[in-house]
Amino acid sequence: MNLAALTKRLEDIMRPDPGIDGTAQRLSQIVWLLFLKVFDYKEEEAELEDDHEPVIPTGYRWRDWATCESVSQQLTGDALISFIDNRLMPALRGEPVRMDDGSEIIPFPDTTPRALLVKEFMSRSHNYSQSGIQLRQVINLFDEIDFADADETHEFNDVYETLLKSLQSAGKAGEFYTPRAITSFAVRHVDPRIGETVGDFACGTCGFLVDSLRHLESQLTPGDTKGYEALQDSLIGCEWKPLPYMLGVTNLMLHDIALPNIRYGDALTIKRLNDYENEDCVDCIVMNPPYGGVATEADKIAFPSDLRSSETADLFVSLIITRLRWNGRAAVVLPNGFLEGEDATRIAIKKKLFRECNLHTVIRLPESVFAPYTSIDTNILFFDKTGSTQETWFYRFDKPEGYKHFSKTRPLLAEHMKPIDEWWDNRVEIPDANVEGAWKVKRYTVDELVAGNYRLDKCGYPHEEEEILPPDQLVSQYRSDKARIEGEINELLGKIMALLGEDEEVSA
Repeated sequence: MNLAALTKRLEDIMRPDPGIDGTAQRLSQIVWLLFLKVFDYKEEEAELEDDHEPVIPTGYRWRDWATCESVSQQLTGDALISFIDNRLMPALRGEPVRMDDGSEIIPFPDTTPRALLVKEFMSRSHNYSQSGIQLRQVINLFDEIDFADADETHEFNDVYETLLKSLQSAGKAGEFYTPRAITSFAVRHVDPRIGETVGDFACGTCGFLVDSLRHLESQLTPGDTKGYEALQDSLIGCEWKPLPYMLGVTNLMLHDIALPNIRYGDALTIKRLNDYENEDCVDCIVMNPPYGGVATEADKIAFPSDLRSSETADLFVSLIITRLRWNGRAAVVLPNGFLEGEDATRIAIKKKLFRECNLHTVIRLPESVFAPYTSIDTNILFFDKTGSTQETWFYRFDKPEGYKHFSKTRPLLAEHMKPIDEWWDNRVEIPDANVEGAWKVKRYTVDELVAGNYRLDKCGYPHEEEEILPPDQLVSQYRSDKARIEGEINELLGKIMALLGEDEEVSA
């Protein structure tokens, strides 16, 4: 099939379906269908090699109801919708199914890890389609994909990434999509090795983990069975929103991870911070934790009182420090609020970071890196657990020549990060050529940072004169500014609510 046209064909087929409203629902519908097809394909592969028994029971496997032995056996129309809603979905969630004779059975009682993955995934899935005719066309389109063809699978992975970005275009994926240039840069300099574990505790669609997988795969040699087996167990994730969780699991399966170790839930409340042990830790962490949100009471209670923050990103910093194994390395995307913050909680978190980790590099990112979805100023913090912080390098990443802003049509690319790659192993301080006394790159000792009340907003961007933008860019900039302001309001609101809560406790 012509995979380059897959996205448009899917949209054209699904658009007339009255049950599917918008990009998010369309993508959600695509992803559970794709998950079941890929899962069944992997099962068929395993059956060729040994006495492997399919996890999903007969009658509910993709090959049984979607493909079938002949076209005449394929369900369509109302019969297809009825089967999916009343039989398939309940069965794959591990729920009872009412049979034609009125009896109820549980077709899928299996509790093996692969079975639990299917049940967890399908419990987050929903059939939005109301047209069995359109749904049959979508299923048949997926059946044209030959996952046994390596070239076709590789091309489909590219198409799948296009589908992920299409959700971003719908205005919501900024919550869980990080530009490839950032993820690959972070992974490259954390440099996970075969045999190490890589964690992302707010993994979204698994962009960081997929780039980590590519980095690890590049270290394998043909016939390295042990290396491949180690690779299967290398990636660990957690995601608390259903659609990103589903997208992430499917994304890893498409990249040949047989049993994705992605936990559905809130990583901040899995355990109390002080209860984590070495077995809960990982060797490398690469992630972009959610920020601008207001932490729940359950989130905050899981942390010691001096580290409790209403800003989710702050809590994740403490979690990352705790779950990073000795000699481990981390790269974390954080907003300016953490760097600039001088409140007691943020200073306590920074003290913990300085004391337990070596914060060796901070990359300051331009404001439009995530444009047009947000204009919140962000940074990448690189640290390792080899000892306490002695000095920190700050590098201001300036936009490439000719770029006023990054945008949807002119995004940040990997090639734009090459100057930092070249500097990384040959570090020198670089003065700001345009501002006397300012620095583009500078090293600060820990004593200097402590004396500055732990402010990490060094080598900042100079003030620029206001630019008159074309109307389309002005609209995008307005939306970005709106998102940034809303994030700041949410953070301030969280602090106010926290203060009110404390007051109420005192008065009680």
